[in-house]
Amino acid sequence: MIDIGLVLVVAALAAAPFYIVVTTRNRLVALDQRCETAYADIDAHLKHRQNLIPGLVETVRGFTKHEHDVLLGVTEARTAALNAIRPEARLEAEKNLSQTINTLIGTAERYPELRASSHFAALRDEFVAAENRITASRRFYNLAVGEYGATLRQFPGSLIARLWKMQLRKPFDLGIERVLIDEPAAFKF
Repeated sequence: MIDIGLVLVVAALAAAPFYIVVTTRNRLVALDQRCETAYADIDAHLKHRQNLIPGLVETVRGFTKHEHDVLLGVTEARTAALNAIRPEARLEAEKNLSQTINTLIGTAERYPELRASSHFAALRDEFVAAENRITASRRFYNLAVGEYGATLRQFPGSLIARLWKMQLRKPFDLGIERVLIDEPAAFKF
């Protein structure tokens, strides 16, 4: 006669690995989706910032006729950011765009009539608000990427990730340029 308790123990031991695989895979998928959502949030804020750039460039151009190189740099950096498709290329293009915009706003310091312009002040304030939203979104994205990466490296996540070919995500790291972008003084007039 078969002992029902033994059958239940054997069934539970057989089902445990399946349960662990399914729950780990589901967790990894949920964390990956969180990363996608966070990146989409950054993307929306970056597009808003990119939409502000033409107005900013035109306003500065009206006051600074001989700053052609700076204006051209911002326009080219914006075009590169708009055309970047892969997330890694997009992040790199956005870092470059942030640097060129900071240069453009820094240029305004040399033109008192530009700094006094209410249109420029409104654009600058909107730009600062957009940068603050990008910074907050970037932090959330990096937290999501960090949690996803930690789960991918832990056991049994590392085995499950290899099995389903899940890859680590690259954080939105500003590196050495972080000081240039996060520096509030860059926007003071």
